[in-house]
Amino acid sequence: MQLSKFGYYIGIALLLFTLFFGTKVNDAGRWIKIPFIGLTFQSSDFAKLALLIYLSRILSKKQDQLSSWKEGYKPLIIPVIVICVLILKDNFSTAALLFAICMTLLFIGKVPISKIFMTLVGIVVLAILVVGLHKAVPELKLFPRFETWENRIMNKMENDNDVRSNAQAMNAKFAIQHGSIFGLGVGDGELKEYIPEAYADFYYSSFVEEFGLVSAVILILLYLILLYRIFRIALQSDNLFETFACVGIGILLLTQAAVNMLVCTGVFPVTGQNMPLLAMGGSALIMTCVAIGIVQSIAYRQEKGKDSGFSNSLAAE
Repeated sequence: MQLSKFGYYIGIALLLFTLFFGTKVNDAGRWIKIPFIGLTFQSSDFAKLALLIYLSRILSKKQDQLSSWKEGYKPLIIPVIVICVLILKDNFSTAALLFAICMTLLFIGKVPISKIFMTLVGIVVLAILVVGLHKAVPELKLFPRFETWENRIMNKMENDNDVRSNAQAMNAKFAIQHGSIFGLGVGDGELKEYIPEAYADFYYSSFVEEFGLVSAVILILLYLILLYRIFRIALQSDNLFETFACVGIGILLLTQAAVNMLVCTGVFPVTGQNMPLLAMGGSALIMTCVAIGIVQSIAYRQEKGKDSGFSNSLAAE
């Protein structure tokens, strides 16, 4: 628990460094280049997990003060806003997704709905003002990728079946259809060659093309089982911090997987969320393993406590 605050500040430092000195890939400066080895690290992957752990810590400590704006709610919402704003500039989808997960965690943590509602209203009003300022004075470059975000949403709403405007999404759906029931076989996918980021943003499409509908359903069930196991560990804990941390991690992993599937099936506009544990991405995979390791450590402590309690009962007898 004590390391959560340290991790949160490290996350802020990494995001600030990325903001000013980050390496750009596809016009998005989300990565830090690691010296000497030539690899890149996406700082938002670390910041997401650090924020959820830190938020869980504060939420567990402020349970008796949640009705107070200053003593209870302010220490909770400020860290969320800081991290999400730093991520927002080059990664709208991740910032929006993380903010939604944090709001869900606050709701589960019994934060009054009125405070969450007022926050959402304030965010919407502020977003309208900032977008208006960006459009009025584009020279400020408040959101360098705003046109990309806007085009993705508008193409989804207005030209959903237009091959030229939605080539990525259309090819992703064709790949799913091409996979049929049992798929074409490992490495035999054909349409994945026409899908950009088939190994990451459109991983689910390439997976279904090669493994088929049956395997796709099994994959969904495996993610649901993972979520169930994480939630079970959370509910069995006698420590609120551990409960909130497990719930936040579980929601994060399942939401990322769900968004990737919904983008590939054409339900959501094109965005950049990977499939946890499967899609290519070094920093994403590392932080996913760290997140699951945290859950495993909590489960181990629970089992150790049970064994200790059983041993004490035998000694008493």
